[in-house]
Amino acid sequence: MTQPSIPPLKPAERMKIPRQSMPAQSADLRNANFTEVNLGLGEHLAIREAQRCLDCKDPKCMNGCPVQINIPAFVTAVARGDFAGAAKHLFRDNALPGISGRVCPQEKQCECLCIRGNKGEPVAIGYLERFVADWAREHAAATAPVALAGMDNSTPQDARPACPTSPVAPTDGTPRGRVAVVGGGPAGLTAAGELARKGYAVTVYEALHDVGGVFIYGILEFRLPKAIVRKEVDQLVALGVKIECNVVIGRTYTIDDLLSEEGFNAVFIANGAGLPVFLGIPGENLKGVYSANEFLTRVNLMKAYDAHSATPVLRPKQAAVIGGGNVAMDAVRTAKRLGADPANLVYRRSRTEMPARLEEVHHAEEEGVAFQMLTNPLAILGDENGWVKALRCQRMELGEPDASGRRSPVAIPGSEFDLPCDVVVEAIGTKANPLLTQTTPDLKLDKRGNIVVDETLMTSKPGVFAGGDIVRGAATVILAMGDGKKAAGAIDRWMRGAVGS
Repeated sequence: MTQPSIPPLKPAERMKIPRQSMPAQSADLRNANFTEVNLGLGEHLAIREAQRCLDCKDPKCMNGCPVQINIPAFVTAVARGDFAGAAKHLFRDNALPGISGRVCPQEKQCECLCIRGNKGEPVAIGYLERFVADWAREHAAATAPVALAGMDNSTPQDARPACPTSPVAPTDGTPRGRVAVVGGGPAGLTAAGELARKGYAVTVYEALHDVGGVFIYGILEFRLPKAIVRKEVDQLVALGVKIECNVVIGRTYTIDDLLSEEGFNAVFIANGAGLPVFLGIPGENLKGVYSANEFLTRVNLMKAYDAHSATPVLRPKQAAVIGGGNVAMDAVRTAKRLGADPANLVYRRSRTEMPARLEEVHHAEEEGVAFQMLTNPLAILGDENGWVKALRCQRMELGEPDASGRRSPVAIPGSEFDLPCDVVVEAIGTKANPLLTQTTPDLKLDKRGNIVVDETLMTSKPGVFAGGDIVRGAATVILAMGDGKKAAGAIDRWMRGAVGS
């Protein structure tokens, strides 16, 4: 498919264009359903937004992108109306653009470095990334390459995935080596796609019954539809990536099993940090208390929002979600959709210190979430039958900055109060699950139980690399994807004898 070329605008004309708003479901409808909130830019809006780009001689935006997308190239192509060209640029650098375009905190990364933002608002790079990925998926027959791993020219065009970069395989058709990837989340899937393109035979081992990691069990349907995840996973499979679900590394196989008995030449560990963290306050054993992991997994992966689900969840009348990050925001917006009125977000700092994406905070506010800022939980109170009835809290004020640079909350004496609720969700973070590392004693760990790696993401075990939350601790999806891309390059170099001993 060929789009008409649109002539570029002069810089003064670009500066006059306001940032385009993302069309979205109305708040009074979406706060009762689980369909996607943002509706995506149409072609006209996408072109108009891309035309705001100043086509800088020394662009800074790429410096903020953990996966190093060639942002100027794909944005310039959109501005010209060349969507197929934009897709080729985008998919060359990012295996999962439809996902990252929806959930990446662009305002803290690429967009905050956009020179256009020095006078007015930055270019909506995330909106454009999502647009291009969605356009490519919808126009797969026009954009898919002729030859992909596992396909030949007889494969129908409409059966081919949109725009993956063709793999670079040895001329004799044999793979360059075999690589096992532990974990089918952001880091693992990114590494798998990059390695497949480099000509390696890759197998992803996923512990759950569906692949996607946090994309599937953590990030809710109203932010990231599962159909998008599955389409982008399908593209990796078309590149030759093999995926095996219901395989728990540390139980089904150990890392040593993969290297010896299963015959892999290298392993990339990307199993995340999925062990819930609790506050340790009284009442956490009451009925109606969830970790965010359990609450979101039940609703998201097990579809507990459906009244006929085999894995139900309590439908709160009044809910209290503790935390201020994206997971907390997902949990409180889910509680609202399940019927909680009010659905309270309890956070011990102010709105300014919240680490959640600005768009998610804005959407939650529009949907009627009640923000209990500068509020610290002290205990969970229960009734005579052991069910949650309230969250005892204390008002806080901000003092001096802590080690992270955020101002530390200080309790206000005598400000205790009870917040009525029948469900409490703790969304204060996660830590490394020791299942894998306990069965691999020669992996060096830090004091938090995370895997220690060198600058190439190689662990203390030769040929074994690691990245994402199992190394960083709980972090963003795009940082994990950046680790996956970096690890794939390091594994390639190591396999060719340029890295390690």
